[in-house]
Amino acid sequence: MPILFEQDIREKTVLEVAKKMMVSARTAPKARGVDNLEIALFGKNEIKKVSDKLKKMVKQDGVPEFFLRDSINILSADAMIAIGTKISPLELSYCGMCGFANCDEKKTHPEHPCIFNTGDLGIAIGSAVSVAMDNRVDSRVMYTTGLAIIKLGMLGKEVKIAYGIPLSVSAKNPFFDRDNEKLLGKK
Repeated sequence: MPILFEQDIREKTVLEVAKKMMVSARTAPKARGVDNLEIALFGKNEIKKVSDKLKKMVKQDGVPEFFLRDSINILSADAMIAIGTKISPLELSYCGMCGFANCDEKKTHPEHPCIFNTGDLGIAIGSAVSVAMDNRVDSRVMYTTGLAIIKLGMLGKEVKIAYGIPLSVSAKNPFFDRDNEKLLGKK
């Protein structure tokens, strides 16, 4: 067998871990067994689209500057997982945790999430990033990328809440060990 260097298998390994993260998110517990999640794997082209949208949001929507930082930062990702949820009520006979008396009243506010949708999303994300951690792949859960993903409709029209999880293998985690001033061209 010829010598195999780590840098030659890095991208393939990150993609394998990303796929396992997707499976882990899917099999995470869901309230009443109802699965409202959408899970996708983005390659470099999709990451660039999300990056471009984040930059556009800074220019056009006046969102905070850290959206620009994240738009630059995710370009160092080898892949990115997107996990989002639809916000359908679970039809519980007694709950009200969403702030409405019952699921029928909640349905009159279709853009308001059911508390279980967001809970299930959080559990799925935790399950997914634990796979990245177990495999020593650097990651970060980013709401900024999730917002861009929603605005781009990349997970479908019904997904109203999403997060992006960029993944990387490098000497330092580029999503935490970052020089914000340098990233934004201020140094």
